[in-house]
Amino acid sequence: MSLLRRPPVWVALLSAAALFAVAVLGLGLVRAAFYEAPGVPAGDPVAAAEAPAQVEAGRCGTLPVSAPRELRGMWLTTVYNIDFPSRPGLPQDQVKAEYLKWLDLAVAKHHNAIFVHVRPSGDAFWPSAYAPWSNWLTGKLDGSDPGWDPMAFMVGEAHARNLEFHAWFNPYRGTQFAPNGAGTDLTKLPAGHPLVVHPEWRIAHPAGAKGRFYYDPGNPEARRFVEDAMLEAVQKYDVDGVHFDDFFYPYPGDGGGADFPDGASYAKYGNGRSRADWRRENVNTLVREMKQRIAEIKPWVKFGISPFGIWRNGGEGSDTKGLESYSAIYADTRTWVREGWLDYIVPQLYWTIGFDKADYAKVLPWWAKTVKGTGVQLYIGIADYRIGEKGDWSDPAQIDKQLTLNDRYGVQGQIHYNAKQVRADRLGAVTRYTARHYAAPALLPPMSRLPASPPAAPRITGATRDAGGRITLTTAAASGGASWALYRTGEKDATLIATGRAGTPVVDPKPPTGSVTYCLSGLDRSANEGPLSSPFTTSG
Repeated sequence: MSLLRRPPVWVALLSAAALFAVAVLGLGLVRAAFYEAPGVPAGDPVAAAEAPAQVEAGRCGTLPVSAPRELRGMWLTTVYNIDFPSRPGLPQDQVKAEYLKWLDLAVAKHHNAIFVHVRPSGDAFWPSAYAPWSNWLTGKLDGSDPGWDPMAFMVGEAHARNLEFHAWFNPYRGTQFAPNGAGTDLTKLPAGHPLVVHPEWRIAHPAGAKGRFYYDPGNPEARRFVEDAMLEAVQKYDVDGVHFDDFFYPYPGDGGGADFPDGASYAKYGNGRSRADWRRENVNTLVREMKQRIAEIKPWVKFGISPFGIWRNGGEGSDTKGLESYSAIYADTRTWVREGWLDYIVPQLYWTIGFDKADYAKVLPWWAKTVKGTGVQLYIGIADYRIGEKGDWSDPAQIDKQLTLNDRYGVQGQIHYNAKQVRADRLGAVTRYTARHYAAPALLPPMSRLPASPPAAPRITGATRDAGGRITLTTAAASGGASWALYRTGEKDATLIATGRAGTPVVDPKPPTGSVTYCLSGLDRSANEGPLSSPFTTSG
C-alpha cells in the first residue's frame, strides 16, 4: 500500500475540528517573551554602575553572550476557517481581536514568526487588483469589500510583537469545493474574476460538481498572472517572507483517480518533453521566477516552501517507501535547494520516529545532508495536529523527541501545524516541548544570502523598576536596526531574555532582585546582530 502524504487520522482520539481540517485541506499541509505595549511604565530611577568604554563584540563586559538561534513559528490557516477567522463574515473588531489572541499565543510560546494564509484559493486578505476578497473573511463569494485592510493590520501587529510575518500563498488553487466554495460553478464567481475572463487559464479538476478550479500551471500567461497576484502583496506590505506549502499540481487522490486534464496546454507548450518532465519544469519555473522577482522588488524578503517530506524513495532519495513529491505532484524539491531558488525549505515530516514507511529519524538526516553547503536554511514542519492519535502519537514526548533530533542535525527552526492544535495542547505535549526547547526567547538565524547591515552598538542610559518588579531600560538606539536583543548577565555568561522591534520599550519582565547587569544589541532585517552596548548595572 502506498504511503499517503498524511497518515490516517484515528477518529477515536481526534476532535471533530481536526478531522474537518484534514478533509478540507486535502492530504498536504494539515499541517514568555514579554510584550510591552508602547509607553514606559512609571517608576523610580535605577542608578547605573560604572561600565567599560570599550566592549568586545560578542561579550557583555567580560562575559560571553549566548542566545538560541532558530525560527519558531506556526501556520495560521484561513481556508474553511480552520484557525482564523473563527467563522466567515465576522465584524472587523472581532476578526482583529481573534488575530491578536493568536499573536498572544505565539509570544507566550516564545515563537518569533507567524505564517498566515492570505491567499488560500485564488482570493486575497487584502484589497487586490488581481483577486477577489476571500469569502473565508467576508462570508460572501461575490468579492464584497469588507471595508478595511486585514493585511496591513496583521503585518503591523505581528511586527509590534517582533514576530516575522510570512505571507502564505496557494499559487494555483482558484476555488475551493462547493458548497462553501464556488467549486466549478462560474456563476458563483464575482464579475470580472480572472478565471471567468480567461477561460484558457482555468482547469476544472475533478470534473463535475465535486471539483474545483485551478489556474493552469502549464499556461505561461496564467503562471505570470499568479506571480503578479502574489507579488502585489510584497509590493504593498512590509512582509518578511513569501511562503508556499505543497499545492502545485494536485495530489493523485485529489482528482478521484483522474489525471489532471492539462492536455491542451501540454500540446501547445510541451515541446516534445514527457508530460511529467514538462510539469516539473512548469513548477520549477514558478519557483525560480518568484525568487528572482521577489529579490528585484525587496531583496530582504525571504522566500520559502513547505513541501511534502519525501523527494524520492531510495537511491539518491531518502530511506522511505512512500509517495514521492518528484513524481506525484511534480515538485523537484531537491533541485530548488541545489539551485538556490529558495531561502528556506520546510519539509513536512509528519511521521513518528520509527514509522516504517517514513521514519522521522531517517528522513531528517537526508534533508540535513541535502541543504548542507547550499545556503538554504532548513526548518521542519511539525505535526502538532497528530498528537493524540493511536500508536506513537499517543506519546506526549513524541514532538519533544523530534525537536531533540532537529537540534542534533543542525536544523535551524520549526513551524508547527496548526495554530489551533498548538493552542489545544493535547496530552500536554505542547507544554512539554515548549518547556524543553522554547523556554527562552530566540533570535532568528541570520540568512547570509540576504542583504546585511548590522547596526552599531546602542547605549543603555537609564532604567526604572515598576511596582511589579519589571525593569524598563531607557536607551539610545543606533540607527538602522530593525529589532533589539536584551541580555542579562549570570555567573558565567549573559543570556538572551527579551527581544523587540526597534522603537518598542526595552523591558526585562522578570528581573531578579538586587542589582542587575544588562547588554543590548541591535539586529537588521536579516537577523545580523551588531555589537553589544557597554554593560549597564542597576544599583538594585
